[in-house]
Amino acid sequence: MKKYILSALIFAVLLFAACSSIPKVTRVEAASVIDLSGRWNDTDVRMVSTDLINECLNSPRVAQYIQEYISQNNGRLPACLVGSFKNDSSEHIDTSIISKNMEIAIVNSGRLDFVAGGDTREEIRAERQDQQANSSEETASALAYETGASLMLTGSVKAIIDKAGNKTVRSYFVSAELTNITTNRRLWMGENSEIKKEIKQSNYRP
Repeated sequence: MKKYILSALIFAVLLFAACSSIPKVTRVEAASVIDLSGRWNDTDVRMVSTDLINECLNSPRVAQYIQEYISQNNGRLPACLVGSFKNDSSEHIDTSIISKNMEIAIVNSGRLDFVAGGDTREEIRAERQDQQANSSEETASALAYETGASLMLTGSVKAIIDKAGNKTVRSYFVSAELTNITTNRRLWMGENSEIKKEIKQSNYRP
């Protein structure tokens, strides 16, 4: 009898352990602000991307350049390329999300034309080259008809971490620059340094 009771208890313990290992998942609004670790997160990306691209597109110097370009090129909008956003912090930050947000904002603004760069451009070029050999003459995309970019948007993310005892303060500095590719002139430079977090945790390890 004792043997059966012991087996039942072991089974109950194992069942409880198995059940307790199942994660509890709760769906939340995408715009919800949730800080779990104090590190860079989706809210930071959203805040920084929106602030910087709005500042860029509403810059008087950028607006003047666009107007001059349009008047000199029969109404055609200048094309912009989003280059790299470097992560110069010690924290793992996927800066490709910032770049993608910038691309979306530029396209949706209607103020600039947008051309693909980086891996996407290479993939398109490979497909176009492949069409020369494998597609019909009527449907193959022509070579050497790409739209050259007039402007390039680049940037970087830096962070300062200050720690004393169980308290850590993380300050992020995200900068962006819009450069005239022909002349290297900086048309606009901006920085968002509004993200600053104080983290208190007894066993916190950066």
